[in-house]
Amino acid sequence: MLEAVASLLPQATVEVDRIRAVFESQRANRWNLSRSTPAERIARLRKLREAIIARREQLAEAIHQDFRKPAMEVELTEIHPTLEELNHTVKHLKSWMKPKRVATPLTLKGASSHVRFEAKGVVVILSPWNYPFQLLAAPLIAAIAAGNAVMLKPSEKTPHTSRFLAKLVRDIYPENEVAVFEGGAEVAESLLQHPFDHFFFTGNPNIGRKVMMAATKFLSSVTLELGGKSPVIIDDSANLKAAAEALAWGKFVNAGQTCVAPDYIYVPASKQQAFLEAFKAVLTRFYGATEAERQASPDFARVVDPAAWRRIKEVLDRTVAAGAKVEAGGTADGPSRYVAPTVLSGVTTKMPIMEAEIFGPVLPVLTYERREEVYAHINEGGKPLALYVFSQDSKMVEEVLQHTTSGGVVVNNVLIHVANPNLPFGGVGMSGLGNYHGHYGFKTFSHERAVMVQWMKSLAAVFFPPYRGKTQEWASKATRMLE
Repeated sequence: MLEAVASLLPQATVEVDRIRAVFESQRANRWNLSRSTPAERIARLRKLREAIIARREQLAEAIHQDFRKPAMEVELTEIHPTLEELNHTVKHLKSWMKPKRVATPLTLKGASSHVRFEAKGVVVILSPWNYPFQLLAAPLIAAIAAGNAVMLKPSEKTPHTSRFLAKLVRDIYPENEVAVFEGGAEVAESLLQHPFDHFFFTGNPNIGRKVMMAATKFLSSVTLELGGKSPVIIDDSANLKAAAEALAWGKFVNAGQTCVAPDYIYVPASKQQAFLEAFKAVLTRFYGATEAERQASPDFARVVDPAAWRRIKEVLDRTVAAGAKVEAGGTADGPSRYVAPTVLSGVTTKMPIMEAEIFGPVLPVLTYERREEVYAHINEGGKPLALYVFSQDSKMVEEVLQHTTSGGVVVNNVLIHVANPNLPFGGVGMSGLGNYHGHYGFKTFSHERAVMVQWMKSLAAVFFPPYRGKTQEWASKATRMLE
């Protein structure tokens, strides 16, 4: 064991030295990048776009090697959203970069006010394994658009994708603009020792706390994109077949390893059986009629590593032992890291499957008689990253919005809000801090600098000491009239 650790030390030392050197080179270059024009930043973004389009098959193969993600899912959830984000940013960047005039109060007449958007400087992006390309590329696009130098750390759990990303970035950007650092926890720890101007992390809350603590040492800003148990509420008016289809897709895409995946479903007790029948029919259509067919399906990904497989299987087994019924699935194969698309009924809020985010292809179904029970349970836990409502009753939808909180909401569908660059994407409380995508991402990586210019003699001069006399008495009355 000691020999194994020792064998890692020289390589780790080299990476630590490189991190230090690249950080200093980026800090020396940050003013050049921050003063860059819209055309220069757009050129950098277009280089990324061209490289992605040219290497999309290589990217799909890399992700498939890591956890057998189907090529179509790579296109729909990794490549296409990234290209949409790029196109949207290129289209609007010139407008976003313009100083924004704001009003100036009458009492400050003779001055003008505006807000300038400045690059924060040198930023670090720590990305996860579940969407190893898109969740690194989207914040990278925003950081480049805002004029920052960027240091990137992809997840070591997807090594093929990590190597692809390192080569992609190295081929199109000099290290004093954008650099990738591969490796495990020791590389992340080394990065966190540096005084970045902004820390951006996507992953679980435990690591998110460490990132936030690192940022506090330097009083740096931070964005945390975390997760949580995203609930689904189905009401009596919902189209159960449409709900089942959307939920089966949203839950089992990427083998359930999605931060905004539906984590559990609340359905009216009277509608449970009809919903389960509709859901099982969709499973048959998506992945096959038998467990053997589903395991052989080329359209279903695998769990990322043995540790994740063991965690999911263990909580599934404990939940079934506690009384839940397996309506479909339930099988698991360790050597291939396969967990079947699984649906459970008879689930209660006290069962193991309800303790933490599942992050796997297991979907618990709970029933309710009164919606107040649902709201109480949702609000007892951490604030979720997403909440999904299936209903044809607009008043009921508004009631849900009034009685709950979450990072985002989708009505009569799932996941799709993530693909709209005009919406902010981010959590609240335990599901995250800050947001990004589109203009929101540009602002996340920018400092909004307040600028006021005094062009004429200031009326404020009437308030200069000494505080007495008719002029000041008049000025005091005038300001009160404007209150």
